[in-house]
Amino acid sequence: MEKFVYYAPTEIVFGKDTELRAAEMVKKYGGSRVFVIYGGQSAVRSGLIDRVVKNLEENNLAVKAMGGVVPNPLVSTARAMTKEAIAFEADFILAVGGGSVIDTAKGVAHATASPEHDIWDFWTGTPVTKSLPIGTILTISAAGSETSNSSVLTNDEKVPPTKRGINNNFNRCRFAIMNPELTMTLPKYQIGAGAADIFMHTSERYFAAVLGNHLTDEIAEGLFRDIIKFGPKGVENPQDYEAMSEIMWCGSVSHVGLTGIGAQGDTPREGDWSCHQLGMAISALYNSTHGATLTAVWAAWSRYVRDVNIGRFAQFARKVYGITEPDDLKASEEGIEKTNAFFKSLGMPLSLTELLGHTPDNAEIEKIAVECTYDRTRKIGSFKTLDYDDIVAIYKACR
Repeated sequence: MEKFVYYAPTEIVFGKDTELRAAEMVKKYGGSRVFVIYGGQSAVRSGLIDRVVKNLEENNLAVKAMGGVVPNPLVSTARAMTKEAIAFEADFILAVGGGSVIDTAKGVAHATASPEHDIWDFWTGTPVTKSLPIGTILTISAAGSETSNSSVLTNDEKVPPTKRGINNNFNRCRFAIMNPELTMTLPKYQIGAGAADIFMHTSERYFAAVLGNHLTDEIAEGLFRDIIKFGPKGVENPQDYEAMSEIMWCGSVSHVGLTGIGAQGDTPREGDWSCHQLGMAISALYNSTHGATLTAVWAAWSRYVRDVNIGRFAQFARKVYGITEPDDLKASEEGIEKTNAFFKSLGMPLSLTELLGHTPDNAEIEKIAVECTYDRTRKIGSFKTLDYDDIVAIYKACR
């Protein structure tokens, strides 16, 4: 195992009714004027926002709450929220929601701390040098943003829209309150898409250029097996506390960096992330559900790149699914088919046609590839580096 630095500072508060510890946690991390960010009206209708605001106010914290975050979160929303947070003189940002809400909260925290910058500056190269502290009350198990150092936003003011991500330690939440019961009212499709995203956060790190990290692999393979077991159970019965708690914890562990430890250098093992880049380009142009974009491209990507290290795909098949086929190529194919069956059990699409509701023609595919490569200015991937032509070929293969 090569040298590495592992940093995961987020305090986890897990279990039933833990949202009632919000004020305690905000105070612990220095907050006194709390700007609460949430998504649509479901958090209001369920009474969660009222419970959280009441808890904060009863503990002598000033509170302002603002909703409106949508899936594939928008820069325009984050800008509007930043304006309100600055006017409120917020000193703490509390996200109540899933990955889109948390990613928006991270952007608002950065921009509120540095009002001289437009928020999109940070997503296009300006370093984040300071930020407000961020906490979260998680309501969707999927993105893992509650424990990750990443944040993704869509610039809806560009034509066509474009989606970008940034990674830095200012994106780290100080705490994450995680009550699995808060996820039980989600639509089954959203639970399935979340489980798919959790699988993919592990896959992106597992299929990496740096290998030989055996404990890291064991952790990743165990996480694969757990989400494969409990993801469909949660979709089938969202009231199953055991399943929903396993999915929630898998989501956090999958994106905290633990399954990527063992790099050459001072950071966790660099993952491949090609499927995320392929999927983000689709969601930027079509506003597709993130997890569904990943399942639509994974098998085509796997078959396109596996010859780089067929043994890696065979190991995945044997350790995760218990496949006994001795031939590596055949084993890898069985593993890909088993994974497609898992995605299907979650209600997720396996092709672009299934995802988009129509079969994209070559011009559409080329347009997606242009977005994925930032107008042909970059390549993606580390397991196998992919250029524009490779990306077009993968999109055509999953058409």
